[in-house]
Amino acid sequence: MRVGIVGQRGNRRAAAIVADLYERLDGMGVDVAVDEESAAVTAAWPSEYPEPADFGVPVDRMREYDLVVSIGGDGTFLFAARAAGSTPIMGINLGEVGFLNAVPPENAIGAVTAEVEEYQERGAVETRDMPRVEASGEGWSLPPALNEVVVQGPRRGHGGGAALEVRVDGSLYTSGRADGVLVATPTGSTAYNLSEGGPLVHPSVSSLVLTEMCGEESMPPLAVDVDSTVTVRLTDADGGFVVSDGRARQELSVPAQVTLERADLPVRIAGPPLDFFAALGKIE
Repeated sequence: MRVGIVGQRGNRRAAAIVADLYERLDGMGVDVAVDEESAAVTAAWPSEYPEPADFGVPVDRMREYDLVVSIGGDGTFLFAARAAGSTPIMGINLGEVGFLNAVPPENAIGAVTAEVEEYQERGAVETRDMPRVEASGEGWSLPPALNEVVVQGPRRGHGGGAALEVRVDGSLYTSGRADGVLVATPTGSTAYNLSEGGPLVHPSVSSLVLTEMCGEESMPPLAVDVDSTVTVRLTDADGGFVVSDGRARQELSVPAQVTLERADLPVRIAGPPLDFFAALGKIE
């Protein structure tokens, strides 16, 4: 079995857990790789360990592995998930809430070794698929988002929005002026969507959520089937942007139309299930 480990950058506790996991899995005969930055944190590694170059790999290489373990907050999980592709991923939570990371740090060794043992017995690990949403336009597409895609004018705030027309499967839902529109997965409903006044969606509900951002005439948030095609047309602005999971960005020349659909490739989450309502209790 091949396992990749990704630690939160600049987090000493994450680096220590990475080293502990490496030692345990290596002792089980697992082929283990660590992201290059974690491998380079020499203070976390005993002197008898190999050189970082011998077991540190670029995160993008981990899509070739059988399991990826993310150690950190939700941001680290998103970073690892983008690289993992269809490889199952397990999250060890070092953040405050951890909607994407179900395993507390004190259970990290036990949870990961249990997944390895299952793989060694069955040749696979049990996973739960979480949908991603993908944005595309004329001549471009962005990497699929696990949380949300934002379509907005050139900037937030007064005078920075655009005229927006939102359609679902070809039918007009709303039009008007706003800072932008956010299309979230159930996983992303607890993130940016929530801060913009969108609804919470349980992870078991197969939907996409449309939430308007500071509209002149408020549009009620709308949940649609996860396989719906959402189109957002921008006009009357001096530019615009599409942003996937707060990271990948596409500049728009207005007028422009953006298509948002369920991505072909979901995120495959391994490990124990998240207690969604317990995580909600941590939101202030």
